[in-house]
Amino acid sequence: MSRHAVLSAGASLWRSISCPSAELRLDLVLNCGQSFRWRETSEGHWTGVIAGRVWTLTQTQDRLWYWTYPSEPREERETERGAERVKTEPTGEGETQGVTNRREEKRGRGSIKTEPTGEGETQGVTNRREEKRGRGSIKTEPTGEGETQGVTNRREEKRGAERVKTEPTGEKEGVTSYTEKKRRRGRELIKTEPMGEGDGAREVKTEEVSPQGEGSEQDRKEQAILRDYFQLSVSLGELYEQWSRADPHFKQVSETFTGVRILRQDPRECLFSFICTSNNHISRISGMVQRLCERLGEPLCQLDQTPYHQFPTLQALAAPGVEPLLRELGFGYRARFVTQSARQILEQQGPDWLESLRDVTFEEARSALRKLPGVGAKVADCVCLMSLDKAESVPVDTHVWQIARRDYASQLGAGHKSLTDRVYHDIGDHFRKLWGPYAGWAHSVSTGPLSLSVSVSLCLCLSAAGLPWY
Repeated sequence: MSRHAVLSAGASLWRSISCPSAELRLDLVLNCGQSFRWRETSEGHWTGVIAGRVWTLTQTQDRLWYWTYPSEPREERETERGAERVKTEPTGEGETQGVTNRREEKRGRGSIKTEPTGEGETQGVTNRREEKRGRGSIKTEPTGEGETQGVTNRREEKRGAERVKTEPTGEKEGVTSYTEKKRRRGRELIKTEPMGEGDGAREVKTEEVSPQGEGSEQDRKEQAILRDYFQLSVSLGELYEQWSRADPHFKQVSETFTGVRILRQDPRECLFSFICTSNNHISRISGMVQRLCERLGEPLCQLDQTPYHQFPTLQALAAPGVEPLLRELGFGYRARFVTQSARQILEQQGPDWLESLRDVTFEEARSALRKLPGVGAKVADCVCLMSLDKAESVPVDTHVWQIARRDYASQLGAGHKSLTDRVYHDIGDHFRKLWGPYAGWAHSVSTGPLSLSVSVSLCLCLSAAGLPWY
């Protein structure tokens, strides 16, 4: 089984791009409620899904390091999900003439038995395996006199995708079995081997095969994906200086919250994740999104017994029977919003509609999103900011309102007891005038990612306590 990569186990095989920590803080950006699919898999290492691939990210003072994992073949995925079970049973004490392997295979394949070929065939065993799916017949013949007496071959087959263990046949005794998985692109070979003597500790060690080099086409594609996802073309240092000149309060807060930037997420994932945020907290939202992906998303790979999946398609979310399934998974009233929004998009706009909103104005995109079930002003603004390239979008809730009146303009919403549409609009306009075209980015720092949560520190405290933050 593959394991989560760790930089200390072989930094030479990781890839990296230049990115000072002042421009990006993974611990803040991936953990403050923008995306709910990243998990810290070891100290300072974050694993999640970007652009249909599983990534582990970590950083040093001036570099962003990344590791990508190959997606498992479809056959192996089905096997991991319990599609097939193989059993090998011994036939008795010391028997080699009467070896019988029994494999119980699911999915209607029936059982495959390997019978003895009878006496006089060098006391050898001839395994006849008739494999479906056009593979033909595989036979294991005796190798000669005296060589294969007492040999028992045990092969744990997961449809040809997992490791094959073959016990020594005489000439190569003492060979230690190991798991080999080639990384996509033929670049690296991942080996899992025991580390240390007797302590049972295990780490990922790697050997490089057919290295492509730092300037390979695949490297360039992966780095382009990272730069796009974190919007690294935007100079955060320049923006911080601009906002600090315009806003003394921002200058004070920014000294603590450096490297906070907005992700550019897949619009479908962003929309349906934020539909789940109503009256909720980060840990619960993350669990809901994880269950949603596991049940309806395409499997990608499994690392340390943790499965990773694609986010479900609109078709999967709109399918009959999904709403009761989501209710069973703990979505409550949000289950209806998920399925109804997916159906409305498919029936009225089409599967590419969400991404097309990147090409319209902020007002048009926000207005269009608000027509979907379960999407109010705040969710619409979050989706605009974090996936639709609307950097001026300023999500507002009661926490933002309170801080806006306390730290910026006491007259905002004065006389109102609730956050009306008019008050909401006035607060957003105030910040857009103060901070300019990247107001949503500044807002995520100055009010302490209030557009995303409550504040980086307060958000984490509330989440740890299991209290609603959104």
